[in-house]
Amino acid sequence: MTDRWALAPAEGGGVELAPLGPDGLPAGPVVREEDPASAVRARPEVTRWVWRSTAEVYPRLLATGVRVERCYDVEAAEALLLGHEGRSGEPRSAAAALARLRGGPVPPDPPQRPAEPGAQSPLFEPEGGRPLPLADLLTVYAEQQRRHEHTAHPDRMRLLTAAESAGTLVAAEMNHAGLPWSADVHRAVLRDLLGERYAGGGEPRRLAELADEVSAAFGRRVRPDLPADVIKAFAQAGIKIRSTRRWEIESVDHPAVKPLVEYKKLYRIWVAHGWSWLQDWVRDGRFRPEFQAGGTVTGRWVTNGGGALQIPKVIRRAVVADPGWRLVVADADQMEPRVLAAISRDPGLMEVAGRESDLYQSVSDRAFSGDRTQAKIAVLGAIYGQTSGDGLKNLAALRRRFPKAVAYVDEAARAGEEGRLVRTWLGRTCPPAASGEDPAGEAGIPVADEDGEDREDREDRAWAPGYASTNARARGRFARNFVVQGSAADWALLLLAALRRACAGLSAELVFFQHDEVIVHCPEEEAETVVAAIREASALAGRLTFGETPVRFPFTTAVVECYADAK
Repeated sequence: MTDRWALAPAEGGGVELAPLGPDGLPAGPVVREEDPASAVRARPEVTRWVWRSTAEVYPRLLATGVRVERCYDVEAAEALLLGHEGRSGEPRSAAAALARLRGGPVPPDPPQRPAEPGAQSPLFEPEGGRPLPLADLLTVYAEQQRRHEHTAHPDRMRLLTAAESAGTLVAAEMNHAGLPWSADVHRAVLRDLLGERYAGGGEPRRLAELADEVSAAFGRRVRPDLPADVIKAFAQAGIKIRSTRRWEIESVDHPAVKPLVEYKKLYRIWVAHGWSWLQDWVRDGRFRPEFQAGGTVTGRWVTNGGGALQIPKVIRRAVVADPGWRLVVADADQMEPRVLAAISRDPGLMEVAGRESDLYQSVSDRAFSGDRTQAKIAVLGAIYGQTSGDGLKNLAALRRRFPKAVAYVDEAARAGEEGRLVRTWLGRTCPPAASGEDPAGEAGIPVADEDGEDREDREDRAWAPGYASTNARARGRFARNFVVQGSAADWALLLLAALRRACAGLSAELVFFQHDEVIVHCPEEEAETVVAAIREASALAGRLTFGETPVRFPFTTAVVECYADAK
């Protein structure tokens, strides 16, 4: 009896499936079933299913009440392997992988469909062609097993592929469960913030009032929702600004600043999470964004619509647990510096990160005479590439005390500048000469953002593979951060997999995740069990990802009825 089976659509309808041996080859005859749910339900002994895409199969299984323990997502694996081979950006579909094997024309990946709240694709909907039969799927799968053996660290790469596949299961289950959401509370928040809605979909009362205040301050009609109009108005007032970002506007002495900043804050809420958003995205007391595991080059998750990763704190008041249930909100403490300690194997930084106390304070006691702020700027400067001005001085102090840690990210930066491949600890690969998000931005290191203190004000731009930067220094800064942020994303996948397994016998459900935060919705009596499970999953993920190190990955955990009360 084998615990691994492959599943694919059958010609003419239904599905084909076959048991697989330890070598990944068929270990028995091909069987035909009427539908995937029947096939999976009839084989409870199977612990891992091999299929083309979790997003293709698993939502339909969940809709019938069927869950699986593990899977191997062929297309997720193909993306990781292509990256490792320096071929990032090539089509990642199973059909493309098969075409490469056979030497035929490689079909492009289909464009991502726009998110439609509540929509679900037909089962085995062909994306840009016919569904891949079982025999072809197994051909691609067997070749992927061979390619894993030729990676720099095969065991790590296999672990990464397993973790990425587990992430696709978690994402599908979170999409199915939905984040508890009170439409009544949301409407009340909008009324308090924005005032009455006007007929015809125009700006609500409070925004109209603030727009009038901005215009009055400039002495002429100004559209505060149009950056070009605002910049022009300031120029006419003798004040030159390059953008309408809050930090730049607040540095200006002008009576329009206060109402303009307030307008921008409320306008963003109205557009991104206003009444139209509520109507589109919340159904039956649940917000169901389309979470996508590994949606960025670093492995961080994204959502296809809904803005789930940018919920302002004031709107989090609408995230309310069901009666008798609680939200367990867990936020990883200083995750990226702890990851740097683990991947660099710097003895001093590992010692500091081996405690659950404030890492920055411990660093400051050793290298910055107790100045926590300078220590934080230095650590984040090493990760994000702040190497000028005070950042350079702080980095020099950090290098003296933690030389291996700084050398690790310095080497990654050099590799990026030279166009070499850069990998996370497990093997996720940053494409050469690729860039995207500049985490530090032009304003310097995001000191408040790293701890989540000002998260709602951060513009969480996507890391886009394949964007060729002509600036070698920018590529180096990207690679410097990639090895840390990407390794953190790999660790988080294993955390989610372990937590999902721990919750399997409970009523608890994972309902939300972003790179350093997870929310579990559970009955009140299960809350303490979930808190303990998060702590144990974090420790297990650390050992699996980085091996035996003294580094700890503590969480700040809150058990609340309302998300906004967690922090």
